[in-house]
Amino acid sequence: MNIIIKSFKTLTQSLQNPNHLFTSQFSTSFLVTKTPKAFKKKRKCKPSPRTTLVQTEPNQNPNLERIVERDSLFRFVTKSKQYLTTQPEHVLRLDDAGKLHRELGFPRGRKVLRSITRHPLIFQTYRHTDGKMWFGFSDLMEDLLAEEQSIMDSMERDRVDKVRKLLMMSAKKRIPLCKIHHCRALFGIPDDFRDRVSRYPNYFRVCVEENGLRVLELVDWDPLLAVSAIEKEFMVDEKGAKRKFNFPVKYGKGLDLELEDAKKLNLLNTLPLVSPYSDGARLDLWTLEAEKYRVGVIHEFLSLTLEKRAYIHHLVEFKEEFSLTKHTYQMLLKQPRAFYLAGTEMNWVVFLKDGYDKNGVLIEKDPQVLFNEKLYKYAQMQEMEQVGMENLHLT
Repeated sequence: MNIIIKSFKTLTQSLQNPNHLFTSQFSTSFLVTKTPKAFKKKRKCKPSPRTTLVQTEPNQNPNLERIVERDSLFRFVTKSKQYLTTQPEHVLRLDDAGKLHRELGFPRGRKVLRSITRHPLIFQTYRHTDGKMWFGFSDLMEDLLAEEQSIMDSMERDRVDKVRKLLMMSAKKRIPLCKIHHCRALFGIPDDFRDRVSRYPNYFRVCVEENGLRVLELVDWDPLLAVSAIEKEFMVDEKGAKRKFNFPVKYGKGLDLELEDAKKLNLLNTLPLVSPYSDGARLDLWTLEAEKYRVGVIHEFLSLTLEKRAYIHHLVEFKEEFSLTKHTYQMLLKQPRAFYLAGTEMNWVVFLKDGYDKNGVLIEKDPQVLFNEKLYKYAQMQEMEQVGMENLHLT
């Protein structure tokens, strides 16, 4: 009887106080206490600069974007080629290669053998007498390297002039040799350029600073070289050069200018650009004149490259020498007629649009560019008899 009375009292208290249900002495572990995943609101992932494309889909140039994809496709070939050529006998133990994902250009956490087997005409593996697996260049690749060396020798004077122009553009007419070596593939400069410098004492001087840094200095200023590509174009096609750049003038709404009058006003500030061979370091950093100078420097820098394009890390390498700012990305976006930015916001590539035709093909091809295209063709082949070289094309 007492048990029935206690149960009745508990029920009465529960009805009077609904919250009492949640403090009952019985277990509630069988109840669903969490919202099922199917009913949860999905959080939107914040856009990451690593994956966010520079250009929106309507503004993309598929041909130029495809060149960036090609760089990624052949990254292992180009990086491994650079690294192996510095090794004795052009070979490397496979165990050691697996730890050099950054130097050899294969994805971190992947096996290097997987990348090697994709290019059987370029690389080969073998078992050494020590019982370890090694990898190196194939006989075909060794022949290609000899061919490339002959190209480097024949184009040495052209590369020397490129370095001279870079020094003439720099703030103090001096650039650390390590920076030039880092960007050597961009200009077609040979790996041993640091040793070849001694052949040109009338042009260059190597100074060693207190911290051991070797710096290349300009010895002789050549006024014939101090003419930029945009200045040459201006003399041939003045109207085309004027339409290429845009530096809009800020004016009050009270002027109430018509569209045609606003264009004429902006045109007054467009040209002439400040020569990249002038002393840009003396300019006030945030003036229109300084911005014109930086645009001109990047235009001239890209015109000196083999493929008329450069990655962000190439430009950052010369940030101090060319007086560039952290707003270079935004500055280039404001000049869509002269430059095209591809890739992602974190790892973008800037193209000189004049260097390419409407199909995204480089107009003037340096012998080194033709060699690289041949190398990429071989890198795609699995066997020499797979297809005739005359029908081979980059995919």
